Amino acid sequence: MCLAVPGRVTEILDDSWVTVETFGLTSRVGTHLVGRVAVGDYLVVHAGYAIEKLDLDEALERIRLWEELLSLEGTGLEPRTGTDA
Repeated sequence: MCLAVPGRVTEILDDSWVTVETFGLTSRVGTHLVGRVAVGDYLVVHAGYAIEKLDLDEALERIRLWEELLSLEGTGLEPRTGTDA
């Protein structure tokens, strides 16, 4: 299974490549599919390429959800869906 994760641009390398920080890890990411980006922009990254730009509110919400999922890893628990069944 492949997942796309949000990350913040920390450095512009050239017209098509940037450095992105995601959960404390940095990686080189292609921006061929999303066009120009700036330091501080948030991107959704999949397989080494940005596939979507995010506004700050959406980025923070997705990061929060990822942190919730990661906090449950290995516990056998599942995240709450917001509904009581």
